[in-house]
Amino acid sequence: MPGLATIPKRRDFLLATAKGQRCAVPGLVLQLLNRGDDAPPRLGITASRKIGNAVNRNRAKRRLRALAHHMLEQHGQQGHDYVLIARHNTNKLSWPELEGAFALALDRVDVNTANHRDKD
Repeated sequence: MPGLATIPKRRDFLLATAKGQRCAVPGLVLQLLNRGDDAPPRLGITASRKIGNAVNRNRAKRRLRALAHHMLEQHGQQGHDYVLIARHNTNKLSWPELEGAFALALDRVDVNTANHRDKD
């Protein structure tokens, strides 16, 4: 897998929130949506103003992006959207703690039972 595609539209983020599985762990929230196709996995990252100023939000997003590329290149499933949401302590956790939290979140969401996208 050469790299992860990004989720380009807000509608797809909202779909993952409404119909996907969700798991909150220290440092991040993982939302997973099975799109029901064979396309490569897509990644979306978001950090709200609760995280802090722009510097803190961007740092949290960089950490989550690096973490996702590191973990999802091995464990990412075809036809799935992964949305990572930064939490208040994303920047405070050490890298091994963040990796462990993400691995725990991936274990908790069952990729095979994640909801399929409704065909309109």
